[in-house]
Amino acid sequence: MASSKEYLEFILEQLSGLDEITYKAMMGEFIIYYRGRIVGGIYDDRFLVKPVKAAKDLMPEADMELPYEGAKEMLLVDNVDNREFLQELLDAMYDELPAPKKKK
Repeated sequence: MASSKEYLEFILEQLSGLDEITYKAMMGEFIIYYRGRIVGGIYDDRFLVKPVKAAKDLMPEADMELPYEGAKEMLLVDNVDNREFLQELLDAMYDELPAPKKKK
Protein backbone atom coordinates (compact mmCIF):
# COMPACT_ATOMS: atom_id res chain seq x y z
CA MET A 1 0.00 0.00 0.00
CA ALA A 2 1.44 3.38 -0.96
CA SER A 3 1.38 6.36 1.36
CA SER A 4 -1.04 9.19 0.70
CA LYS A 5 0.02 12.68 -0.31
CA GLU A 6 -2.31 13.95 2.44
CA TYR A 7 -0.35 12.13 5.16
CA LEU A 8 2.92 13.46 3.72
CA GLU A 9 1.52 17.01 3.77
CA PHE A 10 0.37 16.53 7.38
CA ILE A 11 3.84 15.40 8.50
CA LEU A 12 5.52 18.21 6.56
CA GLU A 13 3.20 20.72 8.22
CA GLN A 14 4.05 19.27 11.65
CA LEU A 15 7.75 19.73 10.84
CA SER A 16 7.34 23.20 9.32
CA GLY A 17 9.08 24.87 12.27
CA LEU A 18 12.37 23.26 11.21
CA ASP A 19 14.57 24.59 8.42
CA GLU A 20 15.57 22.42 5.49
CA ILE A 21 12.95 19.66 5.66
CA THR A 22 12.75 18.01 2.25
CA TYR A 23 11.42 14.76 0.88
CA LYS A 24 11.84 12.46 -2.06
CA ALA A 25 9.14 10.21 -3.46
CA MET A 26 10.34 6.62 -3.76
CA MET A 27 8.13 3.80 -5.08
CA GLY A 28 4.92 5.17 -3.55
CA GLU A 29 6.56 6.13 -0.26
CA PHE A 30 8.46 9.22 0.91
CA ILE A 31 11.98 9.59 2.30
CA ILE A 32 12.24 12.51 4.76
CA TYR A 33 15.44 14.59 4.96
CA TYR A 34 16.48 17.09 7.62
CA ARG A 35 19.30 19.44 6.60
CA GLY A 36 20.35 16.96 3.92
CA ARG A 37 20.39 13.86 6.12
CA ILE A 38 17.84 11.03 5.96
CA VAL A 39 15.88 10.89 9.21
CA GLY A 40 13.34 8.32 8.09
CA GLY A 41 10.30 8.23 5.92
CA ILE A 42 6.62 7.72 5.43
CA TYR A 43 5.72 4.12 4.69
CA ASP A 44 2.11 2.92 4.44
CA ASP A 45 1.01 6.18 6.10
CA ARG A 46 3.32 5.59 9.08
CA PHE A 47 6.14 7.97 10.06
CA LEU A 48 9.21 5.84 10.76
CA VAL A 49 12.62 7.15 11.83
CA LYS A 50 16.09 5.66 12.01
CA PRO A 51 16.72 3.90 15.35
CA VAL A 52 19.55 6.13 16.53
CA LYS A 53 20.24 6.50 20.26
CA ALA A 54 18.59 9.94 20.54
CA ALA A 55 15.36 8.63 18.99
CA LYS A 56 15.35 5.58 21.26
CA ASP A 57 15.95 7.82 24.30
CA LEU A 58 13.01 10.10 23.38
CA MET A 59 10.71 7.19 22.48
CA PRO A 60 11.73 4.28 24.74
CA GLU A 61 8.39 2.51 24.21
CA ALA A 62 8.34 2.92 20.41
CA ASP A 63 7.66 -0.15 18.30
CA MET A 64 10.24 -1.30 15.77
CA GLU A 65 8.61 -1.84 12.38
CA LEU A 66 9.68 -2.74 8.88
CA PRO A 67 9.16 0.06 6.37
CA TYR A 68 8.99 -2.56 3.60
CA GLU A 69 9.97 -6.19 3.04
CA GLY A 70 13.73 -6.69 3.23
CA ALA A 71 14.48 -3.35 4.95
CA LYS A 72 16.03 -2.72 8.35
CA GLU A 73 13.59 -2.05 11.18
CA MET A 74 12.84 1.55 12.08
CA LEU A 75 11.13 3.26 15.02
CA LEU A 76 7.44 4.02 14.65
CA VAL A 77 6.62 7.60 15.65
CA ASP A 78 3.11 7.41 17.10
CA ASN A 79 3.07 10.94 18.56
CA VAL A 80 2.72 12.70 15.19
CA ASP A 81 0.08 15.10 16.49
CA ASN A 82 2.62 16.77 18.80
CA ARG A 83 4.46 19.27 16.60
CA GLU A 84 6.94 20.31 19.32
CA PHE A 85 7.87 16.69 20.03
CA LEU A 86 8.49 15.93 16.34
CA GLN A 87 10.74 18.95 15.98
CA GLU A 88 12.64 18.07 19.18
CA LEU A 89 13.02 14.48 17.91
CA LEU A 90 14.57 15.47 14.59
CA ASP A 91 16.86 18.05 16.23
CA ALA A 92 18.06 15.43 18.74
CA MET A 93 18.66 12.84 15.99
CA TYR A 94 20.55 15.10 13.60
CA ASP A 95 24.11 14.67 14.92
CA GLU A 96 23.77 10.87 14.91
CA LEU A 97 22.56 10.64 11.31
CA PRO A 98 25.10 9.77 8.63
CA ALA A 99 26.15 12.58 6.33
CA PRO A 100 25.00 12.22 2.74
CA LYS A 101 27.30 10.22 0.49
CA LYS A 102 29.34 12.23 -1.98
CA LYS A 103 28.17 11.86 -5.57
CA LYS A 104 30.79 10.59 -7.99
